[in-house]
Amino acid sequence: MKYIFALALVVLFSTFAQAKLVEETVEYKDGETTLEGYLVYDDEAGSPRPGVLVFHEWWGLNDYIKRRARDIASLGYIAFAPDVYGKGVRPANSDGARKEAGKYMKDRKLLRSRAAAGLDFLKKNKHADPEKIAAIGYCFGGAAALELARSGAPVAATATFHGVLNTPDPEDAKNIKGSVLVLHGAADPSVKPAEVQSFQEAMNKAGVDWQLISYGGAVHGFTNPANGTDPAKGVAYNEKADKRSWEAMKDFLGEKLGQGR
Repeated sequence: MKYIFALALVVLFSTFAQAKLVEETVEYKDGETTLEGYLVYDDEAGSPRPGVLVFHEWWGLNDYIKRRARDIASLGYIAFAPDVYGKGVRPANSDGARKEAGKYMKDRKLLRSRAAAGLDFLKKNKHADPEKIAAIGYCFGGAAALELARSGAPVAATATFHGVLNTPDPEDAKNIKGSVLVLHGAADPSVKPAEVQSFQEAMNKAGVDWQLISYGGAVHGFTNPANGTDPAKGVAYNEKADKRSWEAMKDFLGEKLGQGR
């Protein structure tokens, strides 16, 4: 019996080892603007499968967010990292990133439009189940994911990592159709306690199914190793918060989409 069990494990692990992530750089449109997103999925997973939008930080669609999309795809989802900024718009430094992100933070209608374009693209993909779509986002991407949900888009789950929580129209929380998970650094100087409180009040008033997990000692950008490990800078990687928040998101998506390994 032990031999049979061991053999079954070998077969199982061999099956996973043979699975291959298919990666595609794809063009799509928001009005007249050409966008260039990143699509990735496990070719061994069945279709259609739940889809997850992975919204980028203020740096635009870079290697870090592509890695996160691959991590999502390895769980059995089809992952799509939308391009909010537009094809070829990839800030080279923090000043450029601040300027580019600022355009969309000042124009939430445009941000919602770019987020909706990504959702439309993913829903039309033959591998995706259009009835089971989630959106996650990092920093600036957290704002994109939340604004998509606030627009009333049909997303079953929204999760943010050290994301921007403010919005010019808190009442729009009433439009949220799915559940919300906020993974927040308790010491994040970029997302003030008042912003967190306002977010919570809006969610409660709207009757949204929401939860917020606050990680002690974590500042802004706690999931990205490229941020270094000095919290005194206000932006820093925190290994514990990164791992714990990822597990929380996995459980959340598994509950809402019925998928995950």
